[in-house]
Amino acid sequence: METTKVGIREFRADLAEYIATSTPVAVTRHGQTVGFFIPTHGQVDGDLVALKEAGKALDKLLAAHHMDVEELVADFKAARKKTVPSRQEKSKSA
Repeated sequence: METTKVGIREFRADLAEYIATSTPVAVTRHGQTVGFFIPTHGQVDGDLVALKEAGKALDKLLAAHHMDVEELVADFKAARKKTVPSRQEKSKSA
């Protein structure tokens, strides 16, 4: 597969066009390759199916444990408060 080389400015200006193609793009800065953009197509449908299946599995687990989503979210927030310092605590220690 052939790769197109473009500068950063051109890449940013024409990003929509590069997304629509299936050709990888080598992004350069001052003539040196700094990254690659590889457009993906067709994964959206697969990702959506996987997400829906994960949602159904979560619903089954919640029902099996007699929990609702709100209860799960509240438990998650409480557990997170215990392990992750708040923004205020972070700014005080900085």
